[in-house]
Amino acid sequence: MNSERLQYLKLNKNILIAFAASIVISAIAADFFANQEDYLNSTFTLIVDYAVFFSVFGGLFYFDNRKKYILENGETDKSLLKSDLIKIISSLGIGEVVYTIVRWSLQYYILLLNYEPYMASIISQLISTVIYMITLNLTVKLTKLFKDN
Repeated sequence: MNSERLQYLKLNKNILIAFAASIVISAIAADFFANQEDYLNSTFTLIVDYAVFFSVFGGLFYFDNRKKYILENGETDKSLLKSDLIKIISSLGIGEVVYTIVRWSLQYYILLLNYEPYMASIISQLISTVIYMITLNLTVKLTKLFKDN
C-alpha cells in the first residue's frame, strides 16, 4: 500500500474513532440537557461534541504523525510542519463549518419532532459525520496534504 493511501486511512481511522467517542458522550450530554429548550440542547450538545472530538482526534493525529516532522539530525522540519498544519486546519475548518450547520440544524429539527434528545443527537451526528467525511476527504485531496513527492 502506498504512503498516500496509508495516510488517508490513518486520518479516516482517527476521525472515526473521535466521532465514535463524541457520539457516545454527545448522546449522554443531550439527555443531560433534555430539560433545556431545543435550541439550547442542540447548542450545548454541539459544544460537548466538539470538545470530545478535537481532544480525541488531536491526540490520535499527533501520535500517528509525531515522527513525520523530525529530521535526521533530531530537529523539527518547521517548513513541512507549517505547510501541513495549514492544509489540515483548512481541510478540517471547511469540514467543520459544513458539519456544524448540518448537525445543529438536524438535531434541532429532530427535537422539534419530539424525539428523545439522545436519539436526536445520535441521528443528527451520524448523518453529519457522513457529510463531514466526504467534505474532509475532498478538501484533503484538493490541498494535497498527503501528496507523495
